[in-house]
Amino acid sequence: MSENNNLAAFGGTADMQQLAEDLIGKMRSAGADAADLLLVSGTSVSVSCRLGEVEDVERSEGQDLGLRAFIGNQQAVVSTSDLSAATLDEMVSRVVAMARSAPADPYCGLADAALLAKDVPDLDIYDASTPQMPELIDAARQCEDAARGIEGITNSEGASTGWGHSQLVLATSGGFNQGYRSSSYSISCSVLAGEGVAMERDYEFSSSRHYADLTAADEIGKIAALRTLSRLNPRKVKSAQVPVIYAPRVANSLLGHLSGAINGAAVARGTSFLKNCLGQEILPAQISVIDDPHRLRGLRSKPFDGEGVRNGRRAMVENGVLQGWFLDSASARQLGLQSSGHAARGTGGAPGAAPTNLYMTPGEATPDELLADIREGLLITELIGMGVNGVTGDYSRGASGYWIENGKPAYPVSEVTVAGNLREMFKNITAANDLQFHYGMNAPTLRIEGMMVAGE
Repeated sequence: MSENNNLAAFGGTADMQQLAEDLIGKMRSAGADAADLLLVSGTSVSVSCRLGEVEDVERSEGQDLGLRAFIGNQQAVVSTSDLSAATLDEMVSRVVAMARSAPADPYCGLADAALLAKDVPDLDIYDASTPQMPELIDAARQCEDAARGIEGITNSEGASTGWGHSQLVLATSGGFNQGYRSSSYSISCSVLAGEGVAMERDYEFSSSRHYADLTAADEIGKIAALRTLSRLNPRKVKSAQVPVIYAPRVANSLLGHLSGAINGAAVARGTSFLKNCLGQEILPAQISVIDDPHRLRGLRSKPFDGEGVRNGRRAMVENGVLQGWFLDSASARQLGLQSSGHAARGTGGAPGAAPTNLYMTPGEATPDELLADIREGLLITELIGMGVNGVTGDYSRGASGYWIENGKPAYPVSEVTVAGNLREMFKNITAANDLQFHYGMNAPTLRIEGMMVAGE
């Protein structure tokens, strides 16, 4: 680790690690066969402005602690934000007593010691910048003013800016006691155009680990305004089976459905439509899906997983072929496998499996080239609802965007539903070359053939 991200060098974090070690010892002394804990400390500040006036200012500082105790194959979790000595002693006694009464779980337990991370890499996810309140207010106002300054914008839902710093320590009775710091910065704007029942809204935002990486405030506002204006006077369309284009800000939702289907817990329960597809081609051969927890400055980067297991870049789908599942220790044991280093957790419960910086590899065609041969089709820019059946893969979601005619977006559309089956949708994806890392989960513009669009 570089010196500027070594937690022990920062005031308070060495104390967090010492507290973690002490609490692990107390849980063992109280009768736990094994134990772990997650300790998180953080500060966040946010400002929102609407119609040029400051609407809300918030600052939050706090600590949260989650204790987990094991007695045989029984486990219990308790959490608290009160770190007084008396409360901590009570929490230790309570979690061990709860574990004695908990139902047996043959798959629970600490991660295999051989899989624990030995090194904590510096992923450049901490920036010490702390923008002061006047600077945050000015940025929010600039953002909203840039949007409202564009002709046709009639109202605003406001603009907001903020930042957060946090530090995390994870410790286990197996000897793991590590931590890291992270930071986040954000700016967003949402505005309206039109009048009465003909009003439309849209938004834009930027998130980053480093303050300097945020998109400029005025650019965020202008993008939000132009998107909103482009949605005015939407039409309805007749139902048809046509090619559908997913813009990047909604294309990542398909990755979300994929990650849910290859989550080890769903596979172990038999509730995934991809449960029998390991080693099979589920995407076109030119597409891979990568999870990279060590991406520098990545929005979901972390140097080890939620159980202390070492993690790293992994192809979940390689050249179209499904390579593995997202696994924590419990789901891995249930499937007779090893943890993939994808445990994620909060202070209030046991770990589960989840992706980190998940992305789909880009193709060679430009977004315009994906549209070029479409006589009629739909370009989706916003999705509504969660009509997805994880067991069957059946897919049906409300959508809005633009109707495509002769290879170009022709006019805005709303109140349509797109439907299909994810298994077939995945096989019929064509990816554009415009992959960018704006979100925690990222995909380029995607084209899917033969989807049902239900309109009038």
